Amino acid sequence: MHSPSPQLLRALRTSLRSTSSPRNLWTSTSRFPRGISGNASLCTTIKLFSTSSVQHRNNSSSSSPSSIKRPSRFVSRAHTHKPSSPDRGPPSDEDTQTDFDTLNVLGNAAAPAAAIDATLDTGFDLSNGVHIRNGDALLLVGGEAFSWRPWKAIKGAANDRAAKAAMVNAKGQFEVPEEVWGLLSVVWPRPDMLILGLGEHAMPLSPETKRHINALGIRVEIQDTRNAAGQFNLLATERGVEDVAAAMIPIGWNARK
Repeated sequence: MHSPSPQLLRALRTSLRSTSSPRNLWTSTSRFPRGISGNASLCTTIKLFSTSSVQHRNNSSSSSPSSIKRPSRFVSRAHTHKPSSPDRGPPSDEDTQTDFDTLNVLGNAAAPAAAIDATLDTGFDLSNGVHIRNGDALLLVGGEAFSWRPWKAIKGAANDRAAKAAMVNAKGQFEVPEEVWGLLSVVWPRPDMLILGLGEHAMPLSPETKRHINALGIRVEIQDTRNAAGQFNLLATERGVEDVAAAMIPIGWNARK
């Protein structure tokens, strides 16, 4: 076996230096390392090694946890869509869908025959067709409507206007004689509540008048006439006309004038 020639050893040394340099991994395959020109197998090896290195770097960078895009955990309310309907569930043809317009607990309850349809300056209009006029007040007891004139019980008044003004005492309280509530004392069963509408503005009830009504076992609710009419219609429908009575003065009567 012959020993290698100095020219072959020089060529092998040059090829090893060229393949160990990092710069030659990225050079084009059309250029050959110095000293081994025409060696296609070495150029192919350099090309495969450089390609696999690039792929390895790309794969390693794509699998890095820092490069993975994760969805945000929280979404700002400013970027959410406003619901178009109050029903948050999916559309369905079944009967389980809730219709909030039909949730009327008093929808099937019969309205009282003497419900108040309108409050006027000089009277009232009832649902049964009865009209109270000429400035008369209204008394509703046991489902019946009565024309009521509490000022007639005021003694010593020169006329009706002075008597109506005398229903308010010096302290600004509504006060009338006991005989004004005579109907409540003879009716049976007595109502549990009396809704008192005192004209355009509500005012306190005098202790004497309130004491007399409470002695009959009746509670008193005081409001202005408009709100008192609405409350009577609601409570009379819910509880019945036997439990709720009303005494209304027209809104045209204003004791402050």
